Amino acid sequence: GEGTADARLRELNALRKAAAQAKKKADREDEEDETAAGKADDELEEEKNEFLELAKKGLADQAARNRAEFAAEGEAQRLRLEGFRQGLYVRIKFEGIPAEFVKTFNPKAPVILGGLLGHEANLALVQARVKKHRWHERVLKTHDPLVFSVGWRRFQSLPMYSIEDQNDRQRFLKYTPEHMHCHATFYAPLIPANTGILAFQTLDKELAGFRICMTGTALELDDSFDVVKKLKLVGTPLKIFKNTAFIQGMFNSELEVAKFEGAAIKTVSGIRGTIKKAASAREGPPGTFRATFEDKILMSDIVFCRTWVPVAPKKFYNPLTNLLEGGTSEEWDKGRMQTVGELRRKLNLPTPVNNDSLYKPIERAPRAFNKLKIPKGVQAALPFASKPKQRDKKANKGYLSKRAVVMEPEERKRTALLQALNTIRNEKVQKRKEANAKRKEEYEKKQAKVDEFFDPYKKQQKRQLYRAKGKEQARKKARA
Repeated sequence: GEGTADARLRELNALRKAAAQAKKKADREDEEDETAAGKADDELEEEKNEFLELAKKGLADQAARNRAEFAAEGEAQRLRLEGFRQGLYVRIKFEGIPAEFVKTFNPKAPVILGGLLGHEANLALVQARVKKHRWHERVLKTHDPLVFSVGWRRFQSLPMYSIEDQNDRQRFLKYTPEHMHCHATFYAPLIPANTGILAFQTLDKELAGFRICMTGTALELDDSFDVVKKLKLVGTPLKIFKNTAFIQGMFNSELEVAKFEGAAIKTVSGIRGTIKKAASAREGPPGTFRATFEDKILMSDIVFCRTWVPVAPKKFYNPLTNLLEGGTSEEWDKGRMQTVGELRRKLNLPTPVNNDSLYKPIERAPRAFNKLKIPKGVQAALPFASKPKQRDKKANKGYLSKRAVVMEPEERKRTALLQALNTIRNEKVQKRKEANAKRKEEYEKKQAKVDEFFDPYKKQQKRQLYRAKGKEQARKKARA
């Protein structure tokens, strides 16, 4: 007993010792990895410092050589050959400066000197990725003038907004989205890509709200951009055949129909179709065309043709030179192009109402559905609640239906002969039906006896077949 306990105790101690040694080894390896990583970082930092020291030394050597080279010629000759070095104070003389710059010069405000490249003086269409500023109160409307601050320039232009859909199509937007980016196309000087853009609507500094209305980035420059908006052409059926119909009201002439041959059309109920050819003058009014559909349409269907119309941006560029003018920011604001809404408010003009743009009450004739015809066999199987019970009253019979008809003797003989022949025929038909029914009943009885005799054999054959199939499946599973 005591020997066994000592052996177990020794085993436990050996396990604990092995675990402690493994832990120490892992900690040692981690410390070595950290030390190696630290050494690598230190080596990288040392390499950077060495590169900087070499670069500084190279600049100092070059400056010493330049001083030694131009020591005999003087500073003026050195500046003429080498140009102005960084850190020198220079005096610049300008020619052709407007007199307003001198009159309205403010020494408290810094004057920043910059330059433009030769190609940046040209004008083109700029497409930018923009977003309405979150602090601006209202959404921005297409073709409303905005003051852009881009690089060294401040100018006014008329942006046109669009958004790219799934088909890589630039769709025209009347207003900017609330919390999404969109594209703005405007006429401006050439701007390098990825240049920041800032826009605001007014120059008045006393405005209560937030003035910055839009921010964005320039994307590309071009002479034209393809921006389209959706236009739905509406027509109604004139004549309907099986899968073909004549549509009117969508076009005004055969020439317009010819331009849209092969275009896809669709009804309100979702039936798709294709425009074929213009109809002749005797088949309908001008602009009527023949179209084929997937299924037969109804006279009450409305046919649509979805098209895309290109929209051209307005080329307007107005550089703002208000910093050369004295006065307050309100006076500066008078020199910019104003929106239609601002002009209406200033002149107290009401907003014009276009009657064609107002919503009109929809007046539709009551739909007349055809009566549902239920076969008599189906009616007999229906429950009483679903059977048709309420029917329209029959029209009153006229005088002719109530007037007695007196036949001539020849007509009476002829009618009596026909009645006798019909009676004989009906009796023959009835006898034939009864004989057929009796023959069928005897056949069914005979067949029932045969089935009763062969039933046990059929059941036994089925059992044997199913047993064989089960054994075959079990054999396949065992092999697998």
